[in-house]
Amino acid sequence: MFILWRHILRTHIAPFFFSVVVLVFIFLLQALIKFLDQLAGKGLSVFVIAEWFVLSLSYIIVLAIPMGVLVATLMAFGNLAATNEITAIRATGVSLYSMMIPPLLASIVLCVVLILFNNEVLPDSNHRLKVLTQDIYRKKPTLTIVPGLFSQDIPGYSILVRKTFEHSNDLEGVTIFDNTQNTQNTTVTAERGTISFSPDYRKLIMDLSNGEIHEVNAVNFKEYRKIRFLKHRIAMDAQGYEFQRSQESSVGRSDREMSAADMRGVVDSLSKEQSKSWTRITQLIKEDINTIFSSSRRLPQPYQTTTDPITTAGFRLTSIRTTVSIEQARMEMFETQKREYEVEIYKKYAIPLACIVFVFVGAPLGIIARRGSFGVSASVSLGFFLFYWACLLQGEQLANRGFLAPWFGMWVANIVIGVIGIYLTYRIAQENLVFDWTLLTRFIPKRWRPRMQEQL
Repeated sequence: MFILWRHILRTHIAPFFFSVVVLVFIFLLQALIKFLDQLAGKGLSVFVIAEWFVLSLSYIIVLAIPMGVLVATLMAFGNLAATNEITAIRATGVSLYSMMIPPLLASIVLCVVLILFNNEVLPDSNHRLKVLTQDIYRKKPTLTIVPGLFSQDIPGYSILVRKTFEHSNDLEGVTIFDNTQNTQNTTVTAERGTISFSPDYRKLIMDLSNGEIHEVNAVNFKEYRKIRFLKHRIAMDAQGYEFQRSQESSVGRSDREMSAADMRGVVDSLSKEQSKSWTRITQLIKEDINTIFSSSRRLPQPYQTTTDPITTAGFRLTSIRTTVSIEQARMEMFETQKREYEVEIYKKYAIPLACIVFVFVGAPLGIIARRGSFGVSASVSLGFFLFYWACLLQGEQLANRGFLAPWFGMWVANIVIGVIGIYLTYRIAQENLVFDWTLLTRFIPKRWRPRMQEQL
């Protein structure tokens, strides 16, 4: 039996790693396309871009591994069914349930590893990725100078250039207006020049030749000085062009940047705040309800405007109602925050558990399809994973809005897919479920039907 289990498990290894690598590449490419405008044209070093990609791998791996389990199970059992190994194994008296034990044990191990990964590695990785993305976003792109137009990208300077050169940093007809000093206006003109940044991108350096410097007193406009030069260098402060790293501790963490234990601590503190608000409401009502119709007690300032008991009671009721409304609003705010944190807590366990659920789906579907190719397995897996992900996202939104309990909103996808998988597994184990895949050819153009029927 152990030899059989080892053989079945070996058939899963290569498809699993292959599918995970392909999925990681696809998700990385999608992330690159999404954030390409933030990465391109900013003069970032190779190490910064590599760090961004490595940090992006964390949340991608969490999504790729469950889907890789589904693809691997489909391919493995599809290959076993296509080569009639399933039939031969069953002839020896081994049931489908026994054949599913190795991938189930492996999926349990992956589930535990992913849970640890979600709580120990993913929060810090997401936080570092957020901080790095913010730093990249703040960095300005390389200075662009358009001939004939003023460039005011450098604070305090207006730069006008008559002609630029595409393949060099040379300039012609340079005019620079320096407004960095309140008491003096400086205008620099030059026939030619070159532009460059300092190595740390903190200074914009202009090397000018054959020009003049005109200085005018901006207070009385009576002092004027003109200087001719053959060579002149100007160093301007280029704020925002350098890449500066922020302290990670200075940036707050959201729910996706915290472990389940940390979020439970936040939920407990929010529950305590809710209890305090409720206590304040009950104490206020308990203390004041007995004095509303009492004429002997006068209202405190600033409400002490009359001694009439009815008016006094009205003021007290208004005060109580206002205080209760404020406390109720606070309690609702705390409840909304609690739901969001609880949803994220259950998500950290729901997605890893999909590794186990997908085994129950992949094994019977692989036997039904009897096709072990990556294309068929990836297509079927994509359909189930999209359905699973749609259920997960809708459950998360409904739970955040309070229409579903947080645990149910996150577990509904696993419940639905799990029920389908258990049903398919039971029917295949009883050998009474047959699906005619050639029926799909009715929806395919006639010229393609012969080839598709041969493949099916």
